[in-house]
Amino acid sequence: MGTELGLTADSKPEARLDSVGIWWICWSAVWTLLLLAGAGFLILKRNTPMLRIRGIGLSLSAIFLLHLFWMAVQLGYVIGPLYPGDTQYWIMGTYLPLGIGLFHGSNSRFLHIAQRQKQYLESKSDSQAAAKTSNKDGDGFISRFRRLDHTAKVILLVGSGMLFQLFMTIFMYIISRKWHSAWGIPGTEVHGNDMEQKVQMGRGWEWWPSIIWQLFWAWVVAPSTLWSARAIRDTQGWRTQTILCAISSLHAAPMWLIALYVPEMEAINHHFIPPQWIALSIWLMEIFTVFLPCWEVISHQALCQETLNTIAQWENNKTGVGKAIQSIKSKSTVVESFKSGWKSTHTSGKASSVESILTLSALEHVLQRNPEPLQQFSALRDFSGENIAFLTSVGDWKSSFPASVLNRNSDISEETRRELVRERFNRALRIYTDYISATDAAFPINISSVELKRLEAIFEQPARSTYGEKQGVNAATPFDDVSRPDSATSSTAEKEKVDGDGVQYWGSIPDDFDQTIFDDAERSIKYLVLTNTWPKFVRDRRSSMEAFESAGSIEAGGMRFPIPYTTSR
Repeated sequence: MGTELGLTADSKPEARLDSVGIWWICWSAVWTLLLLAGAGFLILKRNTPMLRIRGIGLSLSAIFLLHLFWMAVQLGYVIGPLYPGDTQYWIMGTYLPLGIGLFHGSNSRFLHIAQRQKQYLESKSDSQAAAKTSNKDGDGFISRFRRLDHTAKVILLVGSGMLFQLFMTIFMYIISRKWHSAWGIPGTEVHGNDMEQKVQMGRGWEWWPSIIWQLFWAWVVAPSTLWSARAIRDTQGWRTQTILCAISSLHAAPMWLIALYVPEMEAINHHFIPPQWIALSIWLMEIFTVFLPCWEVISHQALCQETLNTIAQWENNKTGVGKAIQSIKSKSTVVESFKSGWKSTHTSGKASSVESILTLSALEHVLQRNPEPLQQFSALRDFSGENIAFLTSVGDWKSSFPASVLNRNSDISEETRRELVRERFNRALRIYTDYISATDAAFPINISSVELKRLEAIFEQPARSTYGEKQGVNAATPFDDVSRPDSATSSTAEKEKVDGDGVQYWGSIPDDFDQTIFDDAERSIKYLVLTNTWPKFVRDRRSSMEAFESAGSIEAGGMRFPIPYTTSR
């Protein structure tokens, strides 16, 4: 029968530097360099929407642990005869279970994000009811666990399993005399020369915890993930990645057992040692976890560039002005014009090359007239429902400003004006906590740090005064109670009142607050939607929406706008 390192009683205690050994050394070096390059690319692009929502830190940490095991296995053929007898046992009992548990834990984030994004499709009343139910949770162990974020839950659950697996690995090592003769259960010793003892150390009941751990993740957790993901159709390749990773781990443990205990596998084990079947699974998971997202990021950048080119081409055809054509062809010029303050074509009659971006008008038309299909697509398919929800919320908030608030020369009393301004501020505060605050928002929108700090300076203190202080989870004491909104206290100058609209802020309103407070954030998110979600949505709706015509245009507000359609992802 086979052994972990493909050894036999006749194996010599020396490195096997034949052609097969040299191949494994070269392959290990080349693949490790490629993997480092891919991981480095993901880290550099970590603020890309599709990577930001993935939370690549957890998955890359799992890949790091798994790759340590992968390297030990790839080099096992070469230096396996030189390994101490218990080396492979500890590698199999630590790097592999820790890495595989953490990996499948990070893989579950896909289902969590898909479920949480559905909240943007719920009615306001449903969201408020859910919030009230959440606030009524008790202070018991289960209630505190439920209040943790998904990453903390994964770390706690998988961490508990890891600790149990590590305990079992140490326990098996202690009670068996296979690797030591001074203590343990009598009768578990190994006999023969050094190589014969190593052969016997490579299999046995001591390895069962590692086998059970792998079978649990591969044949219980992975199929459960596959079943839960069957109805999700995202635009980021995340579902594909999750499914392929789950499938790639199915063969590992069974083939490892077959290689160890089926005599006919002996010839293969001389060149392809049994743990190589697990290493093959890890190699596939590395491809789908690192390189597939790299390809998705590159495709996203190509889609963004093609959208900008479409905008430039439209402007080229519309203006016919050589100087404008030359400037609009520059991506940096287009990006700067979007972010620095463009004007919608249905609010300005100018035909400037940076103010007449008609595809923006098409997006704005959809946001104003019928945002529900775009909201549904962004939440269920693009996992960016917070962007559309933020834009529609800000649009509703702006349109609700009474003329008496905007016009300081109106004849309303100062007291009435203050009440109206306070009402507007409370609605703005809710927008801040729902979509911007890193403390309160389930999915904070992706705006610049400068803009975030500016909004925090205005809203953060009122938010904490109104909704309570919230603290991050302490990894050492994750179940320590933290302040909750329903137990927060207010100063004498800042009181809370609950009415039909929810919690109200009654403190002083910052002088910098006005109806333009969200303008910069709105422009940034509109640009992100226009170059990311919008072209995907247009492509998805192209065959079904009656507004899409064969000429490749859409009619909105009595005007025709080009469709940034592309065959890219």
